[in-house]
Amino acid sequence: MILVKMISKKQNLRKSWIKFSSPAFISILFLLSIGLLLSGCGLFPLSEPTVVGLPPTPVPATVTTAPTITAEEPSSPTPQEAAQTPQAVQPSPEIVPQVESLPDPDRYSWSVFANGLDRPLFLTHAGDQSGRIFVVEKAGRILIFKDSAQLAEPFLNIVKLVNSQNSERGLLGLAFHPNYAENGQFFVNYTDLNGNTVVARNQVSDDENRADPNSQEILLNISQPYSNHNGGMIAFGPDGYLYIGMGDGGSGGDPQGNAQNSNTLLGKILRIDVDSGSPYGFPAGNAPGGRPEIWALGVRNPWRFSFDRATGDMLIGDVGQNQWEEIDILPAGILGGINLGWDYYEGMHPYEGTPPEGDNFISPVIEYQHAGGTCSVTGGYVYRGSLLPDWQGVYLFGDYCTGTVWGAYPDSSGNWQTNQLFDLQASLSSFGEDEKGEIYLIDLGGTIYQLTGK
Repeated sequence: MILVKMISKKQNLRKSWIKFSSPAFISILFLLSIGLLLSGCGLFPLSEPTVVGLPPTPVPATVTTAPTITAEEPSSPTPQEAAQTPQAVQPSPEIVPQVESLPDPDRYSWSVFANGLDRPLFLTHAGDQSGRIFVVEKAGRILIFKDSAQLAEPFLNIVKLVNSQNSERGLLGLAFHPNYAENGQFFVNYTDLNGNTVVARNQVSDDENRADPNSQEILLNISQPYSNHNGGMIAFGPDGYLYIGMGDGGSGGDPQGNAQNSNTLLGKILRIDVDSGSPYGFPAGNAPGGRPEIWALGVRNPWRFSFDRATGDMLIGDVGQNQWEEIDILPAGILGGINLGWDYYEGMHPYEGTPPEGDNFISPVIEYQHAGGTCSVTGGYVYRGSLLPDWQGVYLFGDYCTGTVWGAYPDSSGNWQTNQLFDLQASLSSFGEDEKGEIYLIDLGGTIYQLTGK
């Protein structure tokens, strides 16, 4: 069952929002054999969606100054007291294009963009006006597509550095510096041969289609106690800082209590300044107390997140435990230190333990229950392209196991509306966005699709 939640004034320790669901069918045994994100699956059909709720109100961020750190996790210093307010991109709502209803999916299709790839996990662009599309393969390669054709040589090949044997390990994330056209820097997130998370800076070579293979600079090396829940998403926010999704360390039920422990980077959304410090600095406005890299805590496995190009809002797909998958929205300008609740809560539902009195949590704006073979949410993007005007403002997300794709959007009153749009029967590892804002869907089986009109 998919649920949508609204902010509540009741003292139930949660702010809650949305509800929806829709049928999706596929063989569970097949799904488990190719599972990317471990999670339980149910066999019950989903009910019809119902939606109520408003997004949270942005809270001006308190801030800290930006000391420097070393790359090893235990050695980061304590952040200093708040000093100034960071800037955030928050365009006026009047100029943000929005749909008034979800488009008729029968008028659109997912057209094959590329196939025959080796376990593709992600798609993005360099923001350099080249029109190139970069595709991440799990084994440790980054491919380039130019004018819809794949180039013969990969942009980057770090297969020898990457442990991709487990279903949730591999080369998991890619982000290009906002000033990539000038500085040639890009960043990767991968599982190293010891099974730990590495976030590294790399440099393009004199050939714009080849990275310098000797340019890697490790920014973070984070120990992973288990082989699952590695997170893997990295992306630059509208504030110019690098955001990093870290799972809770794995196993099941967060046995080490990482998600609510502010002294570890596991179970968090991190935010770092790659343009200051050594090897990075702490942006003003991160979570107070604990590790200064932390932006938000209480996540289980934020496999994919994105930023709305028009509003700057952050939308997070956080993979659930055994019953509930969730989408969280953090508006641009919201206070650092947001707690999304895991593992006190799975979605908006109590899971384990009793939260400390007075603690506040932000619940998901959307959640759905495991049913009909669904098992693992894949966060997507708000459409901001130009080819499909009927989709302006629609947030697309899906389920890895079934290939079900849902659409969601806030109506004129700020209430979220959502419904199932497509059933692709694909292993939906990620969505992607090109330089012009057009949307792609990645099937782990080797095919990439683009949303197009019929």
